[in-house]
Amino acid sequence: MPYIPVAVEMYSVRKEFTADPLGTMKALKAMGYEGVEFAGAPQFSPNFYRSLLEETGLVCCGWHTPWERLQPENLEETVRLNLAVGNKYVIVPYLSARTHQDWENLGNQLNDAADALAKYGMRTGYHCHATDFVPLEGKRTWDTFMGVANNRTIMQLDTGNAQEGGADILGELNKYPGRCKTIHLKPYSLTKGFAPVIGEDDCPWKDIFNYCETKGDTEWYVIEYESEALPAMDAVKRCLDAVRKML
Repeated sequence: MPYIPVAVEMYSVRKEFTADPLGTMKALKAMGYEGVEFAGAPQFSPNFYRSLLEETGLVCCGWHTPWERLQPENLEETVRLNLAVGNKYVIVPYLSARTHQDWENLGNQLNDAADALAKYGMRTGYHCHATDFVPLEGKRTWDTFMGVANNRTIMQLDTGNAQEGGADILGELNKYPGRCKTIHLKPYSLTKGFAPVIGEDDCPWKDIFNYCETKGDTEWYVIEYESEALPAMDAVKRCLDAVRKML
C-alpha cells in the first residue's frame, strides 16, 4: 500500500503559531509531522512562510483559503503566495448558501477557480462541515454541491465534521471515489463531541486508513483538533501518536 504522509492543520495551533511561528513549526516537526496546511489569509509575507518551511523541513500540503481570495480580483496574489510555499492544494474552508440553486452556483464558481489555478499546477476544493449533510428540502446540500463541482476539484472530507453531521464517513468516501486527495483526520465522539483525541473517539479509523491507502488516491492525512478541551500542542501530538500506532 502507498505511504501517505501526515500533516497538521495549522488552525489547530493558530494561537501558538501567531505568537511564535518558527518555534511552533519546529515543535511540530519534532513531534513527527511531515507537513502543514496553513489556514486563513496570510499573516506574513510569502517569503517568510517559505523560510519557515525551509528551516523546519516541513512541506506545505495545502492552504485553507477564504473564498474571496479565489475571486478573479484576488487570484494573482493567491497564486503568488502558493507558488512561494510550493503548495498545489488551495482549499476553500467554508461556504454558506440558502438554497440548492445557490449551492449549484457555488459549485460552478469552484469549477471556474479550478480552471484558473490549473495553469499554475494547482487545484482547489472544498472542506466539508456538519451543516453540509443536513437535508434542506429533502436533499443534502453536500450532494448538490458535489454533483456540480467536477472531478478537477477536491473533496476534502473532514471526518469529525462529517460524523457530527450524521454522515457515514466511508459512505461519503466511496460515493466520490478519488476525490479526497487530502483528508482531515478530526476526532469526534458521539457522546463527547470534539473533545477526545484520535483513538478515543468514534470515527472508524482503521477503515478510513484502509480506504485512503487502497482506493482513495489520497496524498495527505491532515490532523485537525479544534476543541478547547486540551492544550493545542498536546492534543495534536497525542493525535499524531495515535495515528502512527494505527498506520
